Amino acid sequence: MSVDLWVWGVTIAVIIGLLIFDFFAHVRVPHEPSMREAAWWSAFYISIALVFGGVVWAFWGATFGGEYFVGFVTEKSLSIDNLFVFLIIMSSFKVPRAYQQKVLMVGIIAALVLRGIFIAIGATAIEQYSWIFYIFGAFLIYTAYKLAVDSSHTSAEDEHYENAMIRFVQRVVPTTDAYHSDRLTVKIEGKRVITPMLIVMLAIGSADLLFAFDSIPAIFGLTQEPYIVFTANAFALLGLRQLFFVIGGLLDRLVYLSIGLAFILAFIGLKLFFHALHVNELPFINGGENVDWAPEINPWLSLSIIVGAVIVATVASLAKTRSDERNSDQI
Repeated sequence: MSVDLWVWGVTIAVIIGLLIFDFFAHVRVPHEPSMREAAWWSAFYISIALVFGGVVWAFWGATFGGEYFVGFVTEKSLSIDNLFVFLIIMSSFKVPRAYQQKVLMVGIIAALVLRGIFIAIGATAIEQYSWIFYIFGAFLIYTAYKLAVDSSHTSAEDEHYENAMIRFVQRVVPTTDAYHSDRLTVKIEGKRVITPMLIVMLAIGSADLLFAFDSIPAIFGLTQEPYIVFTANAFALLGLRQLFFVIGGLLDRLVYLSIGLAFILAFIGLKLFFHALHVNELPFINGGENVDWAPEINPWLSLSIIVGAVIVATVASLAKTRSDERNSDQI
């Protein structure tokens, strides 16, 4: 896949333009978005992502178009689990609803920057060292195992976000426990202190760093094209703020979501292992030769498996919560 530098420039400019538009249209003036507003704009950003996928298909063919769509669906699915952590952070710091949009906006920008850095590092590593696919695959399978084991989420109200960096900042920098509109710092008795608004932004940013460690190896397991990796991540993150307000009340009901995502990560981890065997250069595996018998999973099969896992996890979750509610009503 050959992508000219000017195409990269235009793509990044469009993404930055969408972020600027989002800020001035919705975030600059603090307010709590209605469900209708959040749903409409979430659908708008998903539509843009799908149209962009059509552009990739038209200019670079069905194979790369398929890789983009499966990457986008995967990153969007993983971002839903990220929203649960965001909900915990918001609840832990008691962020007023009117200011949550700005916090999420900062988190999305931080995620884009961090993932851009990791994509550049990952693409360089893959180009130089094909054995990195083994490491990515092992990491995703381990992450899937941890996610499945830790899948019994409690409600966000019962959780408290703990972060060593946040505790350090609160210990060494003067802080106030009260929000002062959406300001990050404020003067109290002539002394400049930081507000919980800045602390919660740091918490979201540090969470984004951890999410990048999962999402980047996952999408490199679906495509090795840096342009597709970046755009799938970017368009999955755009609209994440609106999605938070659309499904925020449903997150506690998606009790099997983590198991579904664990299955997806394990599947991509295995896919990475198969790809690593195809490009094998390690001398202690098949004498340093490629392993031809390893199956090659095409993008459309990957898309079917990933979408199927999300649907099954969602349907099973909603059925479980409805059953629990009926049982509780009968007691």
